[in-house]
Amino acid sequence: MGLRLDIVTPEGELFTGEVDSILIPGYKGQLGILPHHAPLITVLDEGELVARQGEEEMVFAIYGGYMQVLPDRVIVLADVGERASEIDIEREEAARRQAEELLQKEPRPEERAAAQVALRRSLIRLRVARRQRTYRPEREHQE
Repeated sequence: MGLRLDIVTPEGELFTGEVDSILIPGYKGQLGILPHHAPLITVLDEGELVARQGEEEMVFAIYGGYMQVLPDRVIVLADVGERASEIDIEREEAARRQAEELLQKEPRPEERAAAQVALRRSLIRLRVARRQRTYRPEREHQE
């Protein structure tokens, strides 16, 4: 028996389904969650959430929030979340370049902070999108 995973953002439900395992960015590092995990409530950091069900891997970009772990259910309340399939790699490459260019121009402190956030988010989105697009379950290779 797996875990029920619910990922919710202020915009609505991002994912609901059964999974075997979850890797998620906690505020003190990556957390691995398996069925029958000890109950836990924690703050989340920004990064990639990876949920596995059998050979399938689902990848999401999340940016902060909270997670509650129960023995058979995990609830993720993300401040912002995106499915890997929804991320436009070309747009994120352009956003990354724009943020890097701004940071090289010695911007004012508030511009620097905004550019650093934009750069971090673009790098996360790119990593998530590329991970999902390059992952191939073993069963696909056997067919």
